[in-house]
Formats: sequence, C-alpha cells, structure tokens
Amino acid sequence: MEIQVAVAKVNKYGSIESGDTIEFVERPMGGISVVLADARSSGKKAKAISSLVVRKIISLLAEGVRDGACARAASDYLFTEKNGSATAYLNILSADLETNTLVLTRNSPTPIFIAEGELINCLSVESPPIGETRDIKPEITEISLKPGITIVLYTDGIQQAGQEIGLSVDICTNLEAILEEQEPSAQEIADSILNEAIRLDTNRPNDDMSVVVMSVVPKEQDLIRRMTAQFPVPRKPSIFTD
Repeated sequence: MEIQVAVAKVNKYGSIESGDTIEFVERPMGGISVVLADARSSGKKAKAISSLVVRKIISLLAEGVRDGACARAASDYLFTEKNGSATAYLNILSADLETNTLVLTRNSPTPIFIAEGELINCLSVESPPIGETRDIKPEITEISLKPGITIVLYTDGIQQAGQEIGLSVDICTNLEAILEEQEPSAQEIADSILNEAIRLDTNRPNDDMSVVVMSVVPKEQDLIRRMTAQFPVPRKPSIFTD
C-alpha cells in the first residue's frame, strides 16, 4: 500500500503573493499530514496570515498533538495575535499510521470529496473559519486507511471559478470522469481539477486556487519516500530596451 499526496495551486491573476499556504509534515508516530490554510483575502497580507496559521499547526503536529487540538490551538492563536480581525479557512488531511486512519479536519465552507470505488461522498457540513472567536471547533471525520480511497479538498477559489460567466466547477462529476481513467495519479487528479477551474475563469483566476489530493493505492514501488515540487518563477521585466 502506498500513500500519494499531490498539490496544484495558482495565484489570483495579477497577484504576486498567494493567500493560500500548504505544508507537509511527517507524523512522529508514522504517517503524513498536509495543512492547507486560506486567508480570506489575497496578496502579501493574506500570505502572512495563512503562513502564521500553517507554521503553528505544523509545529504542533510534529510534537504529536492530535489534529483537532491543533486546529483549535491555531484558531485561538490567530484570534489572540490579530484580536479577531483576521480569519482563515483551514483543512488538515492526515494519513495516521498509528491509528491506521485517514483524518480530515475542516474549518472551511468548501466541501471535501471522498472517492472509494464508484462511490463518491461529499463532506459539506457548515464549519466556521478559524480566528473569529475563541473555542472554534473543527469538523473532524475519520475513515479507515485502506487502498482505493481518494480524497480531494480545495480552496474557495476553485469553488467560485466561473461564477462571473454563470458557470461553476462540478467536482463530483469531474472526479468521476478522472477516476474512470486507468489509475490516475494523485497529481493528475489535482492538475485536472485546477486546470478546469482556471479554464472557467477564462485563464485569469479571480482568486487564489489550491487543490490537495491524497490517494491510497494498493501497491508500492519500493520503500523509498519521495517528494517533488515544481515552482515557476515569474519572469521580471527587463530594464534593457532595444
């Protein structure tokens, strides 16, 4: 059995900084967690807020703190630091080898999709952003860690794609179509969803967009752990002219 995790993200059109921050951490008792924070704006200020949240959670997860407690602590921390003036949407997705479960922790208006075989479930119970007040609780779902499960979560930039032209992303239908292909990788799924959202915004994203996919596949290639990243560097305008 092998756990694949993939991310695909893009900034809001014309924005240098993304308000979405994503980080990975290995769990001290085995497994991996992905933390996604989306500050409720864009640009440099939003990046500072989402980075603050993610750094706090990553440090707590690395110390063995449970996911739900990490989310609550990060919310209280953000509320204290910003006096309730800054909020963020939050998702934590963990493959916990100690409990042999997948743990989904959510403080976000966007749903999480869980695909297992031909069945796709949607977790969409309302969950408040962190940082608004003290004692905000996340929605937590635990499912057995076993082959054949794919989990998709994303920020509201994906959810709102196409709204200006009266269209919207149908994640469930898109996911069904992707999974009909022969064993798509987690990265192929993430790329497909992001590309569809960008297309609906006529190739000019109206907000920061991020997609996280975790797939549990039945076979492992070897015992080597791998992680790769592609980070495009915007080309700066030249000071020279012809």
